[in-house]
Amino acid sequence: MTRLQPAVLAAALLASTALASTALAQGVVGPAPTRPVPALPGATAPVAGAPAPLPAVQAPVLQGPVVAPVVPDATSPAAVPAVPTPRPLPPPRPTRAPSTMEVPIRAPALTLAEAETMLLDRNLAVVAARRGVDITRAQRLVADTNPAGSVGYSQTTAQVNERSRFSGYNGGRYISPLNNASVNLSFTIERGGKRELRRRLADQNISVAEAQVLDALRGQLLALRQAFISALQARANLQVALANRSSLNGTEGLLSRQVRDGAIPESDLLRFQASRLPFEQDVANAAQAYAVAAAQVAALLGQDASRTSEAAARGVGRDPVAAILAGMPFDLRGDFTNTPPLDVTRETLADALPNRPDVLVASRNVNAADANSRLAEAARSRDLSVSGSVTRTELSQDLPESSRRLRANDTLGIGVSIPIFTSRITEGNIAVANAQRGQAQAQAQAALATAQADLAVAWATYVQSRALLDLTTGAALRRAEEAYRSTEAAYLAGGRTLLDTLDALRTLNATRVAANAARAAYLNALAGLEQATGVEGIAPRL
Repeated sequence: MTRLQPAVLAAALLASTALASTALAQGVVGPAPTRPVPALPGATAPVAGAPAPLPAVQAPVLQGPVVAPVVPDATSPAAVPAVPTPRPLPPPRPTRAPSTMEVPIRAPALTLAEAETMLLDRNLAVVAARRGVDITRAQRLVADTNPAGSVGYSQTTAQVNERSRFSGYNGGRYISPLNNASVNLSFTIERGGKRELRRRLADQNISVAEAQVLDALRGQLLALRQAFISALQARANLQVALANRSSLNGTEGLLSRQVRDGAIPESDLLRFQASRLPFEQDVANAAQAYAVAAAQVAALLGQDASRTSEAAARGVGRDPVAAILAGMPFDLRGDFTNTPPLDVTRETLADALPNRPDVLVASRNVNAADANSRLAEAARSRDLSVSGSVTRTELSQDLPESSRRLRANDTLGIGVSIPIFTSRITEGNIAVANAQRGQAQAQAQAALATAQADLAVAWATYVQSRALLDLTTGAALRRAEEAYRSTEAAYLAGGRTLLDTLDALRTLNATRVAANAARAAYLNALAGLEQATGVEGIAPRL
């Protein structure tokens, strides 16, 4: 690039105040007339949760280098030619990036607290776990009942006589039900306290089912919080991308006017337009990530995420971002900058691991296995079956020695039975119950060991994410801001090109996106730490 002499460039700048506000100064000595100029795209785009910005630097208009007049050689007797005065340009309006950009979405707003409340009633996994509690409570009613007795009725409906054994049949007749009837009753007497042991086992099964509800809720809450945090991260990235696009639109419009007025070559505008593709991809990617996270939240809340409201469909228009976001069931809102430090020690969290829902399920399964073993041992006490019967018949009786005429015959019977040859069955059931108890104990120990490992991993993730958050939202973001401003200053002085400045802007945007990712990783680490320990209140309130 040709370097102009200070005097020549100063004369060129003083020739037109309009040109002085839009041309790139190269080696100018002394002040030049100034007026408001548009900021470089993204120079003031905010980052959710970023530290306070440094003092703003006046940004130049993005355009190509000024076509400088030819400077004659120092030994040439020719005088410096006069610089032609270009046609005045209309004063440009400042096109700073907006402080916030509204996301083009028409859907009801939903916060994390509201989503968690809806999760309790609408999440299908939690609903299914609650049905398990209903099942065990119904089973307790069955267990707390004695074996059912039985009542029977019988009668003789036909009769035939024999003159000899199995021959000489005669006197066959049908008999009225009123002439004879027999009623019998039987029931079982349990021994060994089996009913009480069954009730205790049913109570333990209810406690296991209740702990399973807590465990299902713990897992679904983690999934909801992760999806919600991903949505807030995508929303923050989308706001950054939309702010960049808005600023780029303003800068491109200004460059187009300058091309029409002949102030800059058309190649500068074409290079600027070609450099916009990565920024447009950032907008589409952030919108897609936001829509995906919102659909995941809808699924966790038992909502249909496949339907688009009629109002949202009408408002799509030709905007691709609006088309992506039109089908969202919710507009997820929250304070993405809320990254509180953890005020609980690792030792305190470790002490709470036995109360983690899945560990609690395993320990309660051990109690249920103990109750089942005692019930199996009670089978050594054999149950008694008692029965009684009453029979009345008015059929003729063959009593040749009787001196009285008989009208009917009434009988009363009673019986007792006890099972035999049951020792092998009983001992086998006891062995099965004892083995199941040992299995439950091993599973409980494994669950506690898994919880301890989960705590170690979650704590390491928390420490790493906290350090990365401090680095990314602090020093790294500050360095990216400083690098962009230094590139901007070099561009003002003519030491950098337009593409260099846009490349610095891409780096700044990448750092902003990385800061959002670090913030999301930290929030996910807190949610994961709550899920790993079962301690409520660790996950942030967004």
